[in-house]
Amino acid sequence: MDEFDEMVAQAIEKGVSLSRLKAYFSLASESDTARLRAAVLERKMGVDLSSVKSLKLDFDVLVGRNIENPVGGVVLPVGVVGPLLVDGSFRKAEVFLPLATTEGALVASANRGAKATYLSGGVKARVIGDRMTRAPVFRTESIDESVRLREWVETNFDELRRIASSTTKHGRLEGAKCFIVGTNVFVRFSYSTGDAMGMNMVTIATDRVAEYIEKETGAKLVALSGNVCSDKKPAYINTLMGRGKSVVAECTLPREVLSGVLRTTAEEINEINVRKNMLGSSVGGSLAQNAHFANIVAASFIAMGQDAAQVVESSQGFCFTEVRSGGDLYFSVTLPSLEVGAVGGGTKLETQRELLSLTGVFSVEEGMRSKWLAEVIAAGVLSGELSLLAAMASDELAGSHSRLGRGGEAKG
Repeated sequence: MDEFDEMVAQAIEKGVSLSRLKAYFSLASESDTARLRAAVLERKMGVDLSSVKSLKLDFDVLVGRNIENPVGGVVLPVGVVGPLLVDGSFRKAEVFLPLATTEGALVASANRGAKATYLSGGVKARVIGDRMTRAPVFRTESIDESVRLREWVETNFDELRRIASSTTKHGRLEGAKCFIVGTNVFVRFSYSTGDAMGMNMVTIATDRVAEYIEKETGAKLVALSGNVCSDKKPAYINTLMGRGKSVVAECTLPREVLSGVLRTTAEEINEINVRKNMLGSSVGGSLAQNAHFANIVAASFIAMGQDAAQVVESSQGFCFTEVRSGGDLYFSVTLPSLEVGAVGGGTKLETQRELLSLTGVFSVEEGMRSKWLAEVIAAGVLSGELSLLAAMASDELAGSHSRLGRGGEAKG
C-alpha cells in the first residue's frame, strides 16, 4: 500500500471529515486534497469517480471563490447556436451562443430559429433596465414607526448612497422603495453593478447600509434579504420592476422565411402563441407567458458561468406575436429579470470564459459587456421560442424529439 492509499484508509478509519482532509494530512494544495477526497468517497461508497477526477480544474484558485469540499468536475456536452445576427445597443454583429445541455433537439431547434432570424435581417435587442436588487426587512414597533422609517429612507437617500459606494468601486445605489406590511418594512434597494451580475456586491453594500439605518432610526434589521428582492424565486415584482437586465428582442419574419425554413405561417404561430403562451399560461397560473425561455437561459447560463439558480427569475417573460401585412410575422420576447454578468463568479473558469468569448462580449467596451451578453442571450431565447412554436404549428415537435432525443441524427 503506497502513501496515498494509506491516507485514504486512515481517513476512513479515523472518520476524518471531508472538509478537514487538507489540514489533517498537511496537504500542500487544494487539487491534491480534491484527489484524496474523491478517493475517500470512492472507497467509502463503493463507486467510481474516475471521470469526475479526470477534469483539469485548479482548485487552489477555485476554493474560496467558487467551491468548497471539491472532488472533481462535471462534464456536459456543449453545442452552439448561430450565427446569430444581433443588432444590439452598442453594435451589430454575428455571434454564437453556447448551450450546455443534455436535451436532444434543443440546439438543433434553436439553430433553426437562428437561421430564420438571420434570413430576416437578424434580431434587434435592447436592454431597457439594469438594476440588481437586495431588500432587507426591518421590524418596527407600530405602523407610525413604519411610515417614519419610509420617510427617513427617502430623506436620507444620498447618505445611504454614499455609504453603499464606500464598499465597491463598480456599484452604485440607484434607488430604494419601501413596502410596508404592519410593523414590517421591506426596503428594496436597487444598484447599477457594471459588468458584474452583482449579487455579492449589492449584498455587501446593503449590509453596510442596513447597519446605518438601524443605528439612526432604531428599526431592527430582521434579515438582510426579506424576499422582496426577489432572488432565485418566481416573483411578479421582478416582472413589474425588473431585476438584473430587463431586455426586449424582436424580429419581423417574411412569409417566405416562415414557409421555407419553419414550414408554417404567421397565422399559425400567432394562434399558438395566443392560445398556449397567453391563455394557457393564465389558466395554469404561470407567472410567465412563454413556451420554454428556461431551456435557452439555463443552457447558456451553465455554459458561460452564470448563476444557474437564477434561471428561476431570468426565464420569466413574455412572448408577443402579431401578423403583419403580406403574411409576415412580428415576433418579440421580453425578459424583465435576466441576471447575467461578464465578470466574476463562474466566468473566471477557463472553459466558461472561452465559451463566453463566442458571444463577442470581450469586443465590447468595459462597463457595457454584461448588457451585450444579455442582448445576445435574448436573441437566443427568441430563436428558440420561435422554432418551438413553429414546430408545434407544423406538428413536428414529437417527431423531432423522437429523432434527436433518442439516438437520431440532426438533419440540416
